[in-house]
Amino acid sequence: MPAAAAGCRTIAVPDPESATPIPIVVLYPADAPAHPTRLGPYTLDVAMDAPVAAGTYPLVLVSHGSGGSHLAYRDLAAHLARAGFVAALVEHPGNSRNDNSRVDTEANLAARPRHLRLVVDHLTADVAVGPHLAPDAVAIVGHSMGGYTALAAAGGRPTAFPRETADGMSREVPVPRDPRVRALVLLAPATPWFMAPGALRDVRVPILMLTAEHDPHTPEGHAVIVKRGLPPETPLTHRVVPNAGHFSFLGPFPPAMTHAGFAPSQDPPGFDRAAFHAELHGEVEGFLRGVFGSATL
Repeated sequence: MPAAAAGCRTIAVPDPESATPIPIVVLYPADAPAHPTRLGPYTLDVAMDAPVAAGTYPLVLVSHGSGGSHLAYRDLAAHLARAGFVAALVEHPGNSRNDNSRVDTEANLAARPRHLRLVVDHLTADVAVGPHLAPDAVAIVGHSMGGYTALAAAGGRPTAFPRETADGMSREVPVPRDPRVRALVLLAPATPWFMAPGALRDVRVPILMLTAEHDPHTPEGHAVIVKRGLPPETPLTHRVVPNAGHFSFLGPFPPAMTHAGFAPSQDPPGFDRAAFHAELHGEVEGFLRGVFGSATL
């Protein structure tokens, strides 16, 4: 049964390996009335700081692209919250719009999946949210570099390129697999760090992968790495979105931010981002319900 509204909380998750906390926005089923609320440059109808509705729910982490914003996926997260999931929008320090100091580094390849583990740990222990989380029922939605992050957290073994390491040597980046992760949604994923033989052999959770027909940033070869690298028993559903571009997976931007000078707001000619997102929300929800079944509200 859908919730009356999406509740919303903002949290700073401590990172013991960094002085910079991990900002997250958590959306969840709530029975309180929603009101238009300002989140960064966006307005979203949420019940700010409302109690979580009675029940237990799977946790969905959303990982943004390199140099991107977690708030660009706010509409998807709100939809999932109203549908019976707890959705956490994760901002990756060092590789976000607000702080991109770790871009193209080995440290970033290790930090991003660590951020997700820390967020799961923190929310599980949170007195308001934790009691409402279904045990070991975690999914990750990852766009672009977020797709890398999702695969690494689920057991992928990334290899840093020479340009990303301090000594100019290519090497495997040790990333522990999080056994709580039970599903992945990959949106135009960035994947060249998984080209080594066997790099994806331990990724054994169901995957929904959507890619864009017109994508100069993560073209078809990135999806091929996933399809060739996964073990044959890993369930994979792949769909190419007709006429979509790389940024079409971001939620529609307000009119003041939608212009040719802001590339993330732009789509190939004739593509209707708003209509696509109405479809995308249902597709992601349906996939996650198929994985988690009765764990949802």
